[in-house]
Amino acid sequence: MSRSNKKIQSFFLYSMFIFYVILFLSIIVFKYVSPLELLSNNRPDYRSTNLVPFRTIRSYLTGNADISRTVILNNVLGNIGLFIPLGIYLQLFKRNKRIPASFLTILIISLSVEIIQFIFAIGAADVDDILLNCMGGIIGILCYRLLTVFMKDDNKIRTAVTICSSIVGIPLLFLTILLLINQ
Repeated sequence: MSRSNKKIQSFFLYSMFIFYVILFLSIIVFKYVSPLELLSNNRPDYRSTNLVPFRTIRSYLTGNADISRTVILNNVLGNIGLFIPLGIYLQLFKRNKRIPASFLTILIISLSVEIIQFIFAIGAADVDDILLNCMGGIIGILCYRLLTVFMKDDNKIRTAVTICSSIVGIPLLFLTILLLINQ
């Protein structure tokens, strides 16, 4: 790969990673409040807590949750889906590609998010979210590992991740911009 092609690839890869981090923070941490409102005393508190594993998931599966199926699907698939790229990016960017090390990083990030949501009253601090987030992270790690089975060369894997990130990320970026403009 030529030097200019490598620079273009790196630009797209890191741009999509930065967009992912911004999207991640806006969905997970700043869902109800902007970063500027975070320390304001005049904002409403959004806080609920569940420390019992599988309580929320069980209520979803049994139909005991007093919310719509759409909200349930968004919560479950959102928690899983939002952490899949994290698992992939961790494997791509970290020198230590061992699964336990990446899993621990995902667990720490997920736990940190739940603690932040609780401390700042900006969402539901739920142990089931941590379980779902970790499941998504593991799926991402396994997707990366599957790539390594078919592509032995790290440059090819990096190219594949860049292409997939761009295919998903660029339309999502434009959609996000359109939604922000129309608010």
